[in-house]
Amino acid sequence: MFTDLAKVKVKAGKGGDGVVAWRRELYVDRGGPSGGDGGKGGDIVFVGDKQLNTLHSFRYNQIIRAEDGQNGAKQRKHGRSAEDKIIKVPVGTVVKHDNMIVADIVDDKQRAVIAKGGDGGFGNAHFKSSTRQAPRVAELGEKGEEFGLELELKLLADVGLVGLPNAGKSTFLSVATNATPKIADYPFTTLEPNLGVHDIGSDSLLVADIPGLIEGASDGKGLGYEFLRHVERTAVLIHLVDANSDNAIEDYRTITNELKSYSIDLTTKKVVIVLSKIDGIDEKSLLKLNKDLKKETSQTIYQISSVKSVGINELMKIVLPLVKEYRQSEIEQEAEEDQNAIPTITLDDEEAWKVERLSKGVYKISGIKIEKFARRTDFESYEGEQRFRDILKKTGIMHDLLRHGVEVDDTIVIGDDEFEF
Repeated sequence: MFTDLAKVKVKAGKGGDGVVAWRRELYVDRGGPSGGDGGKGGDIVFVGDKQLNTLHSFRYNQIIRAEDGQNGAKQRKHGRSAEDKIIKVPVGTVVKHDNMIVADIVDDKQRAVIAKGGDGGFGNAHFKSSTRQAPRVAELGEKGEEFGLELELKLLADVGLVGLPNAGKSTFLSVATNATPKIADYPFTTLEPNLGVHDIGSDSLLVADIPGLIEGASDGKGLGYEFLRHVERTAVLIHLVDANSDNAIEDYRTITNELKSYSIDLTTKKVVIVLSKIDGIDEKSLLKLNKDLKKETSQTIYQISSVKSVGINELMKIVLPLVKEYRQSEIEQEAEEDQNAIPTITLDDEEAWKVERLSKGVYKISGIKIEKFARRTDFESYEGEQRFRDILKKTGIMHDLLRHGVEVDDTIVIGDDEFEF
């Protein structure tokens, strides 16, 4: 079954907790702190796989979890870090969270860390210093990232075949490439995209047969809305028009209008207009149809017969340089975007924090680094809470809280945690 849309929930692993422990050895008086750190939680990583062409497996695996890191142990033993959870996805998969693109998998074996595992907490051995010989504080492991994702598969083909149902796309694909699509003499034979490779010397073209469109497809009618997305990334479109149709000109207009009406204007792509099934029409009628269609499109009209293998190789030789030109323009555009990108420094962003008054007696602290400290603090532990208060003093946040009017017993909110001032 072909599936090109899926929803999943990802949950990266939690970091292991650090521990409070002490050396207990014979002849070692007052052994120092020996609590080890917790291990890191596993990341969730998506990897492109060119052998896959569907998101079908996600229908039965809608929750993806990575393992948690192990807790630390005495004798300064660190907990084991969890292995990353590797998920293979088809090349062409777009990963979104809240309608924002998280990753775009466009290459085979391309890796993208989708959800990061939490860092392990420090054990009390980590906090030993010349002035603090017996620290009783250890950190909690940080929670891994957890959220919902929308997956969308957009086939990455060089050439996309478009046209009304029964325009001859599947037959063309079967003759021009190594694909074996279902073929029959009735509309909507193709219910899912098919891919094939056409070799031209040392070059090759990946061709996608997109299921037949109908009028209103861009508004969700018929099969078109589900599959129009697959021609978004093609370099060139081959628009097949059935030469035996009762009104080939109107057929051409219908498909062109649907492409124009789609959310992305696909008519900005190179479109090659082709009269198909020319073996079923006499030469005089074909000549007139060619002339009328050329007048309608102001383009050169090509003619093929897939059944008799006429004109196909010649057509693909014309398409090849158009594909190369499109791909080269993509490379140049990416290079220009990289050159114009404004460099940013994230250190200041991580160090930055903000204090705001939510309501009477309730104050909120926000900031990347200070929230990370809070996630790793055990507020049930007196020593843990005191250490966090020391951090607030050193960073200047405590002073800012006082400046905002905080008083004893007021509530301080930071991330998912809160404590009394």
